[in-house]
Amino acid sequence: MSQSVTLPLWLFVLIVAFAAITFASHFLFPSVRWFFRRRAERVIARLNQRLARPIEPFKLARRYDMIQRLIYDPEVTEAIVKEARADGIPENVAFERARRYAREIVPSFSATAYFAVGARLARWLSRSFYRIRLGAFDRATLEKIGPESAVVFVMNHRSNMDYVLVTYLVSRAGALSYAVGEWARIWPLSTVIRAMGAYFIRRKSRGQLYRRVLARYVQMATQGGVAQAMFPEGGLSLTGAMAEPKLGLLSYIVTDWDPSRRDVIFVPVGLNYDRVLEDRILVAAGQSGERKFKAPLGQIARSTLAHIWQRVTFRFKPLGTASVSFGDPLRLSDFMVRQSGDMTEALAAELAQRIERAIPVLPVPLVCHLLRAGDSDLQTLTKDAEALLAQLRQAGVSTPRRDAGTCVNDALDILRVRNLVQVTNGRITVDPAARDILAYYAASIAHHLGPGAADVLGTAESVIAPLSLNDAATRRT
Repeated sequence: MSQSVTLPLWLFVLIVAFAAITFASHFLFPSVRWFFRRRAERVIARLNQRLARPIEPFKLARRYDMIQRLIYDPEVTEAIVKEARADGIPENVAFERARRYAREIVPSFSATAYFAVGARLARWLSRSFYRIRLGAFDRATLEKIGPESAVVFVMNHRSNMDYVLVTYLVSRAGALSYAVGEWARIWPLSTVIRAMGAYFIRRKSRGQLYRRVLARYVQMATQGGVAQAMFPEGGLSLTGAMAEPKLGLLSYIVTDWDPSRRDVIFVPVGLNYDRVLEDRILVAAGQSGERKFKAPLGQIARSTLAHIWQRVTFRFKPLGTASVSFGDPLRLSDFMVRQSGDMTEALAAELAQRIERAIPVLPVPLVCHLLRAGDSDLQTLTKDAEALLAQLRQAGVSTPRRDAGTCVNDALDILRVRNLVQVTNGRITVDPAARDILAYYAASIAHHLGPGAADVLGTAESVIAPLSLNDAATRRT
């Protein structure tokens, strides 16, 4: 037993490596994990004391555990068996396919990444690019929503800044879980987004197994009380106006709803901007009819360098106002009691109406709407803007707090810097090549102005028509 044994160096190194890995996995790693888990629990406990909606245990579960729970769910298991039979493949192959889908969907939420990094970065970006204005906001009604209900924020989709802006404004209330499209499934962006609690969806997927895995995750998150945020349109608006809602995610929530379990409350959110960063790309995509657009790298590089130069030389000015308004919450239990027929379609239509009513009016969309009739002069434009703002306020629409003259001047400054209009001796001339951009911004508030407001206007006077919130409500019925 005491004799020496001679080993090749490579074998000795291999043995030592295996011994070190075994020691670490059995003794060191559990201790390290326990140490960091305890620190994380203390951080979350402090966060929950100041959050209006504490972070739900479902959101804090380990990602591996959530994936296992999802793929062994009875409904997913049934879908695996059907997939194997339909495709003529072994069930273990279909099971691995479901596991791949689950790994793709399930996030890995980190409270540190969300609040210490994400929320602060969202705050800096939002306030760096825009003047942030909170429009309609019924604090008392929103505060009555207790943690026993699952809250789903539903909003119109104008820009990729929507994620940033809403995260910043809601970060003091709780952590949102976004439904994010395939565009973000690139490393390392995907890792960051998962750490923020977002989950990925394949909007074009038609596979039954994938849809079942996604549906069960959304339903589990809703049952677990996770605060979610989704865009019913399913993608960025290419016209400026809100598109018809998609039914997928809403149908998952409606079909799984049980009155004996947690209630679901939808909070409509309306967003609008004086300047959408991607406006030219979106307008071009809308004109081509190709939704799978790609931003030109050269244009992005030039814009980024120009922005950095403006920052360095202290010549950068905010891109105008970004405004968020909150509409009337809708309790799913109340809606289901008074509704008949196709619940999902009716719910989507009702939420779309509430989102549209919440969309605020800002100076640039207002002026773009008035200038669609053609060239104008400053005095006439200000007079028309004053009359229009008065009627919008009377109808209960969220409007700028500034007077009409200030709104017109601020909007013209933004449009003039972008060479969309020229102002000479009080005469305002619209660049013919800019009419599509002006129409894009005007369309964001057209639903507030009656059925004919989305058409090309013949005269500026035709804009000043009697307004009513019923106009927005009847546009989709």
